Amino acid sequence: MNALRVLREAAYFYSHNFLRIALLCLPLLLLERLSELALREQFGHWPEGALQLLFGVLFYPLYTGMLILFLDARSQGREASAAELFGRALQLWPGFALLTALTSVLVMLGLSLMLLPGMILIVLLAFAEYLLVLRGQSPLEAMRGSIRLVRGQFLPLAGCIFSTLIPLWILDAWLAERFGAEPVVDVLSGSLSGLLQMFVSVVVFRYFMLLEQRPQLEPRDH
Repeated sequence: MNALRVLREAAYFYSHNFLRIALLCLPLLLLERLSELALREQFGHWPEGALQLLFGVLFYPLYTGMLILFLDARSQGREASAAELFGRALQLWPGFALLTALTSVLVMLGLSLMLLPGMILIVLLAFAEYLLVLRGQSPLEAMRGSIRLVRGQFLPLAGCIFSTLIPLWILDAWLAERFGAEPVVDVLSGSLSGLLQMFVSVVVFRYFMLLEQRPQLEPRDH
């Protein structure tokens, strides 16, 4: 797989559809940050990992599900309204929430073990969301299916993911350090950072679609 092609095509799509993606995802990203702020003020300081897991399970499946469904519709030349996308994402929420919880715990555990295992898991489970949302697989089936799809694609996929994700992590850390003391600005900057991280989902979606098309374009070896 040509990683540069994937990044180039994903960047083109994201830049030309940024406003639509923002309109779909930004309200939920803002609600996520506002809910996190309210919880901190109500109950004091919570462990960061616990907060990330809690709000990841609640909100992440909704705005990411809407994004994946939007990407799928556009790849087929179809238009879908925000209400339609939200309704379908809401139907998928139980399974997607379970998948988010499972993958988040595994990745957080891996990142705590000298970082590298967590980064490996990020790559191995990268396609699980797309298999669940677009192929109707259960969370465990999607996780196993993602690992199978990544075979032979680990290095180029890792290059695509981390060449975009690491700069966004750095930006997120800088925004948190710079504006974390101002609650309103922190909510806005955190939501903006989350919106920018949607680009990673666009990158992985493009890789996923090219990977699924490949057997049709290239004959299998016998």
